Amino acid sequence: MLTCPLCTAPLSALDNGVGCPAGHRFDRARQGYLNLLPVQHKNSRDPGDNQAMVEARRDFLNAGHYAPVARRLAELAAERAPGRWLDIGCGEGYYTAQIAEALPEADGYALDISREAVKRACKRSPALTWLVASMARVPLADASCQFIASVFSPLDWQEARRLLSPGGGLMRVGPTRGHLMELRQKLYDEVRDYADDKHLALVPADMVHAHGETLEFRLSLSLPADRANLLAMTPHGWRASAERRTAVIEQAEPLEVTVSMRYDYFVLQD
Repeated sequence: MLTCPLCTAPLSALDNGVGCPAGHRFDRARQGYLNLLPVQHKNSRDPGDNQAMVEARRDFLNAGHYAPVARRLAELAAERAPGRWLDIGCGEGYYTAQIAEALPEADGYALDISREAVKRACKRSPALTWLVASMARVPLADASCQFIASVFSPLDWQEARRLLSPGGGLMRVGPTRGHLMELRQKLYDEVRDYADDKHLALVPADMVHAHGETLEFRLSLSLPADRANLLAMTPHGWRASAERRTAVIEQAEPLEVTVSMRYDYFVLQD
C-alpha cells in the first residue's frame, strides 16, 4: 500500500519503520507516525501549519464548536462503506478520528505536510497509518483507495484521481461564501466575495459530481479563548489588523457567527 517517496517502489515493514528494495529507509517516530516527506520535497524547513496554528485548531475543535461538521462527514463516509480510505490534509486529526470511528472495519490512512499537526493527530486513533507527506506526491499506490476525504485543505485533483480505484470517490468539505460572515464583517471594511464552487472547474473529466449539500448552523462564542483560537486557525489571524483582531477577542458580548459548509462528492467512473 505504501510507496517510497524517493523511487515509488513498494515499502515493506522493517524494525521500527519501513523500507524499499532500493535501500531507502524511513523510521517510525516515537509518536507512531511515519515521516515520508524527503527534504528535497519540502519548500521550507517546516512546511505546513506551525505549532501555534495546530494547537489553536485542536483546542477550538475539541471544544465541540464544529461537531456537526464532523458528524455529517462521518455519516457520509459510513454510507459509502469503503474498504480503504485516506484523509488527505488531515491536520491535527479531529475529522479523521470521527471517520475512523464510523468505519471500524476499514483500513484507514491519513497524511499532512505539517509534522506538528501529525504529531498530535496520531494520538487520536493509533490504529490508523499516520503520515507526514506531500499532498502533491502521496506515498500510496495507484488505485488504492475507495474513499478520500479532503476537509478545509488544498487539493491536487490529479493526485487524488490517481489514488482512487474505479467507483471510488472523494468527499470535499469546504466553506461557502457565507461562512463566518459576521466575523469577516468585523475584521474588514470590505468583505471579499468568492465563488464557493470554483473547485468544480478543476475536477478531472472522468470524476462525476455525485452528491452535494450544504450544512449551516449558528455559533455563539462567549469565551475570549474560543474567539482567539478561531482567529488563529484561519487566514484571518494574519490577514486582519491586530487592532481588529484584539477587538473581536476582547469584546464583552458573545461573538455570533454562521458556520456554512459545502459537502461535494466526486466518483471516479469505471
